[in-house]
Amino acid sequence: MPGIVLVGAQWGDEGKGKITDLIAPDFSYVVRYQGGNNAGHTVIADGKTLALHLIPSGIMYPSITPVIGNGCVIDPHVLIEEMDMLEREGFSTERLIISAKAHLIMPYHLDLDAASEKSLGKNEIGTTKRGIGPAYMDKAARLGIRVQDLLDPAIFKLKVEAALEEKNRVLDKLYGLPTYTAEAICAEFEPIAKRLIPHIANVTTLLNDALAAQEYVLFEGAQGTLLDIDHGTYPFVTSSSCTAGGATIGSGVGPTAINKVLGIAKAYITRVGSGPFPTELFDEVGETLATVGGEYGTTTGRLRRCGWYDAVIVRYAAEVNGLTDLCITKLDVLSAVDTIKVCVAYEHEGKRYTTVPDTQTAFHHATPIYEELPGWKCDITACRSFEELPQEAQDYIVYIEKLAGVPVSMVAVGPSREQTIVRGWGV
Repeated sequence: MPGIVLVGAQWGDEGKGKITDLIAPDFSYVVRYQGGNNAGHTVIADGKTLALHLIPSGIMYPSITPVIGNGCVIDPHVLIEEMDMLEREGFSTERLIISAKAHLIMPYHLDLDAASEKSLGKNEIGTTKRGIGPAYMDKAARLGIRVQDLLDPAIFKLKVEAALEEKNRVLDKLYGLPTYTAEAICAEFEPIAKRLIPHIANVTTLLNDALAAQEYVLFEGAQGTLLDIDHGTYPFVTSSSCTAGGATIGSGVGPTAINKVLGIAKAYITRVGSGPFPTELFDEVGETLATVGGEYGTTTGRLRRCGWYDAVIVRYAAEVNGLTDLCITKLDVLSAVDTIKVCVAYEHEGKRYTTVPDTQTAFHHATPIYEELPGWKCDITACRSFEELPQEAQDYIVYIEKLAGVPVSMVAVGPSREQTIVRGWGV
């Protein structure tokens, strides 16, 4: 069964959207399997730069069916805005499929997200305040509203009324915020239902039938391994399973359907929001990486924290996800620095770590152990083969490939899909 998972090997923002867009022509379906509009994929297609938050990057190709899986939480207002944007730019959304089992982000989820984050003060998690966490909390608490509920107005109203019994008390008594009525929410969602109902489907059957017919399916992850709810830097994580294992849970296919896992990692590393970051740079080099790399969040516009490439994290991601291939993005950004550092291990209280420490304390206070490599200080954005890269750049890729224990099958040397060196990749 030709299923391939594409997953972030760091803290997200690795350039997954570009790589999805690059390899998508080989696939019949591209499936977003977790997260919500707290993630953002920037894609450059036909000279246009498009920011996608919910719709899979494969939407750019008329031969591909883009799918939003059951593991996602969907803000319908954002989804419709994104559909309208794509239509204005000349990309049809008629083929978009939405799992009936996916959950909806309701208006009160946004209020609760913002209020909860504010109440944490200096201990804030760094949430995007898009209602993602509260929506997943309701899913686990069995108070969630699912996409399929849009098909039955009576059921939709009953579920909203049940949810509001708790939500209104929390909004009013705990946070002093305005409350909601079921009637107002139902009126708000009536036109939303009409717009989305033609796209609702049984995604599990759709994808399993496609895989059985030997059609290629690409499962597109959002965020990154270190933001996974179980395997990330908890509690500074997202609320979903963004590792490769989440692809099966978030789409309804079995693990035997997956035969390749492609991890995406930057040639350095970035992080948005709060939480530990062993290789973070607070000097001129960090500023250079942020400026040259255009390190601003696709979803929030927040400046990303920048640091040297962390081989410990990528090796951990390789283990957790079962990576078969690795893609290194933004190698061109390192052309701006003279000497390049790579974190090969951590030290904490006299102990050396070659994998992510088990305890939050050890990771938060870890001191990176670096190896230094010479830079190349020249423009590599026109290189289209590995051999065209300067020797120092080739050596850098070979070095981090060895540290990861996974072959680097692709190297991105610029933002467009054409600026990618393919080195041993094939579906």
